[in-house]
Amino acid sequence: MTNQTAHSEEPRIESLSAITLATHDMARAVPFYEALGFPLKFGGPQETFASFAFGTSFLNLIADSRGPVNWWGRVIIHVSDVDGIYQKALAAGLRPEFAPADAPWGERYFHITDPDGHELSFAKPLRQAI
Repeated sequence: MTNQTAHSEEPRIESLSAITLATHDMARAVPFYEALGFPLKFGGPQETFASFAFGTSFLNLIADSRGPVNWWGRVIIHVSDVDGIYQKALAAGLRPEFAPADAPWGERYFHITDPDGHELSFAKPLRQAI
């Protein structure tokens, strides 16, 4: 392949690096994510920015005083054990919307809303029977 051929290829989206969510209460938001098992890599409850790293992605929080979020969609996070994350949430006193369930689209999942109204879905693809 020549440089001319390489430059004529259509650019493509390759991966999601990070998502940044606004919070009006960093001291409440950071412990929520830590309780679910997100590893804090930068910042913290007293900072204006915090970053959690997992896999090759980041979930960031930024302090913003504009108030609670109205529903905007959800972040879907693949995990190794949906039921284990669910139990971790319950043990931390968090309140998922429903118990893990197998979805017709081929994932086991549950939803939980963070203190600022951001909806998270923890999911794992189901293995297809042969």
